[in-house]
Amino acid sequence: MVKLLVFVNRIVSQRHLIYSLARREVKNQYVGSALGIVWTFIQPMVMIFVFWFVFSIGFKVMPVEDVPFVVWLTAGMAPWFLFSEILNGSVGVVVSNAHLIKKTIFPSEILPIVKLVSSLVTHCVFMGLLIVLMLLYRLPFNWYVLQFFYYVFCLSVLALGIGWAVSALNAFIRDVGQVVAVVLQIGFWATPIFWDINIMPEKVHTLLKLNPVYYVIQGYRDSFISFVPFWHHGLYTLYFWSFSLLCLLGGVFVFKKLKVQFADVL
Repeated sequence: MVKLLVFVNRIVSQRHLIYSLARREVKNQYVGSALGIVWTFIQPMVMIFVFWFVFSIGFKVMPVEDVPFVVWLTAGMAPWFLFSEILNGSVGVVVSNAHLIKKTIFPSEILPIVKLVSSLVTHCVFMGLLIVLMLLYRLPFNWYVLQFFYYVFCLSVLALGIGWAVSALNAFIRDVGQVVAVVLQIGFWATPIFWDINIMPEKVHTLLKLNPVYYVIQGYRDSFISFVPFWHHGLYTLYFWSFSLLCLLGGVFVFKKLKVQFADVL
């Protein structure tokens, strides 16, 4: 426990460096492009427009939970894309920053956090588009929308724990990146994002809910669409936090254990 507190304290002490690196990463994504950071807004907008056109105009998908399908879908896609962006980015942060880790006394444990912070920028744009869609369709708002911050924190804890583990392992086994990409691809279609969990048999629901990301996805929809408080899912909340804290502690353990050998293998 003492070592964990030291680990956390070191991260907190580097908060200004984390912010600086995250800001630089966001800027570097669009270096050389004419529109620059405007692409942060364009890409989610185009993605949502395509889904709206295909499913609402083309397939004429019926509303889910009495809301337009594009709104229901966007509320589910937003947390998933944040989760996948953090993990895909975290996998290679140790390898891609080898010059810092090998030549200077650099707190490498902050690298997955930097990726998390930079990913939140795109996520804010995604959430802004969700709110615009709700306004366009004249959907009601409720104070339960504020639960969004709770679910962002939930997703951050889960993704950060896994991110620490995979970033450290990838320095030794470069196949880890490919494994993460495949797992995320499978997870995207296996998670009730494009489809409603209620179309599946009741006995399958428990199995699907073992996926902790579903807790957050359903939480977003509860916050913006259904207006269901998070404490309504008491046992599922307990399961999610047990799983996420285990991932967090495991990620910290793996990273600290392997960190001392980074300079040798990079």
